[in-house]
Amino acid sequence: MSRSGADLALLLLGGFRALVDDAQAELARRGFEDVRPVHDFAIRAIAAGADSASELGRRMSVSKQAAAKTIAVLQERGYVGRDIDPDDARRKRLQVTERGFTVLREGEQIFDELRDRWAREIGAEQLAELEARLADLVGPTPVRLDAPGWIATQELAEPDRD
Repeated sequence: MSRSGADLALLLLGGFRALVDDAQAELARRGFEDVRPVHDFAIRAIAAGADSASELGRRMSVSKQAAAKTIAVLQERGYVGRDIDPDDARRKRLQVTERGFTVLREGEQIFDELRDRWAREIGAEQLAELEARLADLVGPTPVRLDAPGWIATQELAEPDRD
């Protein structure tokens, strides 16, 4: 029985959800029960230089208001803070805290552990082959780490019209 294109998309999405859900559950067991996938995207974007709500909104393809709400949650939970801009004392820049960098490192370690588990389940060679074929199909950097979903690849493909 052959599968449809929709089946393939759902299998890929299911694999992504399985990894993300397992990683989130493991983060919770390790003391980070308040972290959601969107928080990871935001913390990574801030670490990469998104130092304001406007810039975070642009990088995450959300409104400035949505970015501000995410920032407020991350500040409340101790993952990001605001420091005075050395170039403009009137401005406060977003900074990732040590707790924020810790959760990023923990998450990366967990994803490595989950990859190892998949390698044990289907075989290391089969997993390497799957990864190689997916890289052939979607490219070596299919999604920017500081932006969710397809919007990031659209930003790379389409020039900024502002």
